[in-house]
Amino acid sequence: MHDIEARPARRVQTAQPNAPRVKTAPAKAIPAGATGVITIDLAQVRANWQALARHVAPAECGAVVKADAYGLGAARIIPALFAAGCRTFFVATLDEAASATQLAPAAAIYVLDGLLPHTARDYARLGAVPVLASLEEVRMWGSLADNGTRAPPAALHIDTGLNRLGMCAKEARALARDTELLRGLDIALVMSHLACADETGHPMNAEQLDTFNRLRASLPPARASLAASDGLMLGQEFHFDLVRPGYALYGGHAAPGRVTPVGPVVRVSARILQVQDVARGQRIGYSASYRAASPRRIATIAAGYADGVFRHASAGNETSGGAVVIRGVQAPIVGRVSMDLITVDVTDVEGPAPERGDWVDLIGPDLPIEAVGAAAGTIGYEVLTRLGSRFHRVYLDQGD
Repeated sequence: MHDIEARPARRVQTAQPNAPRVKTAPAKAIPAGATGVITIDLAQVRANWQALARHVAPAECGAVVKADAYGLGAARIIPALFAAGCRTFFVATLDEAASATQLAPAAAIYVLDGLLPHTARDYARLGAVPVLASLEEVRMWGSLADNGTRAPPAALHIDTGLNRLGMCAKEARALARDTELLRGLDIALVMSHLACADETGHPMNAEQLDTFNRLRASLPPARASLAASDGLMLGQEFHFDLVRPGYALYGGHAAPGRVTPVGPVVRVSARILQVQDVARGQRIGYSASYRAASPRRIATIAAGYADGVFRHASAGNETSGGAVVIRGVQAPIVGRVSMDLITVDVTDVEGPAPERGDWVDLIGPDLPIEAVGAAAGTIGYEVLTRLGSRFHRVYLDQGD
């Protein structure tokens, strides 16, 4: 193991200097014993949806709220979006649909995972709209048609090249020829999903658009949807009747070099538990993976992989890791991320020395979710959905 000087703390250059900033949760809203706080700006969630709705008009703007609204709390996010004007929501599972119908009873709730065996009548009783991804599922749903009446509304998912969920071209053409089956269906939506929408110039975008247009033309007329958060930025030809943003609603910018018209929604902060001086040559963290090449000042922070801090954000002497932000300055994680704790080099943080009880940002105005994901070798989507339940949550709204 080599003694390599720690990455110095550095002042952050914000990627979007004029973007709105998530406010710090008011002290009165934070219990004295809270070691971490997730602050979620509901007003910004509404503003993001409204900005995207304006961008895609006259197409409708829906909202993807699966995985507990990307980890931010569907119980608060869905009502906020409904109040903003959203009337179409997408979830992944039947259980998520049951919750969403209670939170937005006048909205259309689409279930992306489709039909599992023996669940068709559960969907029908709930009033949720399954997104059917195979001929088998279509036939299961079609069995609800009775005495000349059609089955309840359903969506059709066509695979246009992602090779994940969806009917392949052969199945879609077979369905188009099955007039008896189609007679019993009420097709509310035909949809597909782009594989490379975060790469503006990727040839698969045009290929999938062409495939989608060809396959849906063979089916009965219905509303169409192709674009999610990144796809809706590719141009009007990708908008069709309905777009399905998820990550963008929560302040995410997945496509490098392309700014979606949204602002940050979430701030994650944790407390410093201890600050200590570490002598040259001393090791830090599990497996002794980091050795101080010079005297350092190390802060131990109450956050770990149980709270969503990626273990891949660990730093050894030969590997760089993640960082936290203290007073606008990035301070590097040193040593191994553990379940409850991280250790951070605060030697070069200017101003008053960080001390026990101070707050640091794990995600915030100066450390966006994309940067956090990149430091751990992943993406912002995973950063949001991995946020743990242990941190206290504070929801801000206008006037707070």
